[in-house]
Amino acid sequence: MTTITQATHEVLIAVEQVNKSFPLPEGKGEFTVLRNINLTVRAGEVMALLGRSGSGKSTLLRIMAGLISPSEGRVISNGKLLQGANQDVAMVFQSFALLPWLTVQENVELGLEAQGISREQRRQRALRAIDLVGLDGFESAYPKELSGGMKQRVGFARAFVIEPQVLFMDEPFSALDVLTAENLRGEIDDLWNAKTFPSKSILIVTHNIEEAVFLADRVIILGANPGRVRGEVVIDLPRPHDRTSNRFKALVDYIYTVMTNPEVEVTTELVGVSTETEQKARSPYAQVLPHVRAGGISGLLELIVEQPEGKEDIFRLAERIQLQVDDLLPILDGAVLLGFAEVESGDVLLTEIGRDFATTTILRSKDLFQQQVLVHAPMVASILQTLREKQNKSMRADFFLDLLDEYYPHAEAERQFATAVDWGRYAELFEYDASEERLYLPEPVATPE
Repeated sequence: MTTITQATHEVLIAVEQVNKSFPLPEGKGEFTVLRNINLTVRAGEVMALLGRSGSGKSTLLRIMAGLISPSEGRVISNGKLLQGANQDVAMVFQSFALLPWLTVQENVELGLEAQGISREQRRQRALRAIDLVGLDGFESAYPKELSGGMKQRVGFARAFVIEPQVLFMDEPFSALDVLTAENLRGEIDDLWNAKTFPSKSILIVTHNIEEAVFLADRVIILGANPGRVRGEVVIDLPRPHDRTSNRFKALVDYIYTVMTNPEVEVTTELVGVSTETEQKARSPYAQVLPHVRAGGISGLLELIVEQPEGKEDIFRLAERIQLQVDDLLPILDGAVLLGFAEVESGDVLLTEIGRDFATTTILRSKDLFQQQVLVHAPMVASILQTLREKQNKSMRADFFLDLLDEYYPHAEAERQFATAVDWGRYAELFEYDASEERLYLPEPVATPE
């Protein structure tokens, strides 16, 4: 297997002005997943695409791999306009995607067989790749005999054997248990640092901030809804990156700050917003709610208020409650959106009303939640106003879902509706009958004479 020298800054892949939209059902327009994406993948570096759910990370990766086409813009790979599958890359997926009726060696040889490589060459290259990922001795084993970590090693070997210019990794460790993921992540880093990695560059898609800082030389931070490049963070650490160093922790904290403050400027390069987007943003149904239950926000505030000064480092908070970024950030978003918390320099700090909410009685906390929702969540306020205007104070859920379908794919519209209903019910603004799929105002409580 060829060992690639990692010493150049040659541009291997360039993404230029790429947009990607998908049609909404029933001809209701388009849902934009990616807007105005410009980036380069260079030889001799590990680059991470870091973004939250809705940032289009995997869609962008598939466009660069030639698996789907951009709506606008272009991808240049190895100096040529990409048309069709990108022959210069190999991909490791989140799912293991092994053929169960083939042995480890046969699974690894699949790509070479498709290229018409002779049987003996396939065998030799496959055995070297299997040895490289630490599966020597399991060549004749079938996937059902392997653990999750071993199956993913087969996935890496299958990519390595192609000797691609760029190895794409789409959240390759997220389906593994914590210890197995950490072990495999470290081995990949060791191969790269030893300059024995069988590709010129690595591009990893992740939502794990620590993983990005540990593995990457550059972290491209994507915004969401639609996905766009907010900027990049250079990981200016000697390899291997030392997790215990103050600089590592500072980089992680900074990225947490950026990720929890969508409007924070990462670079001086700003992406414009179209007039159509500005018009849509005026609708309360176009303003995205973070997918988090009211109880999750309440629980987070109770954890933070116990800390000195009602303040905690987001990095340590994530470690303490053992939450992944995609689970923690929506809760923080909800708390910030409702005015219960602020995020500054990687710390989450309770506001005065947030402290009150976290320490008061249940009845008063509901009153505070209601107050903040009506001010900061216009979708919920709009639903309440609609119900008040109806003579029977009731409305089918389909009405609101149709409004949301104007701005989101149907699955996302349903999630937005579910979040709005949860917040409205917790605030005792309205009720929801799931069997009839109908929202209604609660009956006023009679006061004793």
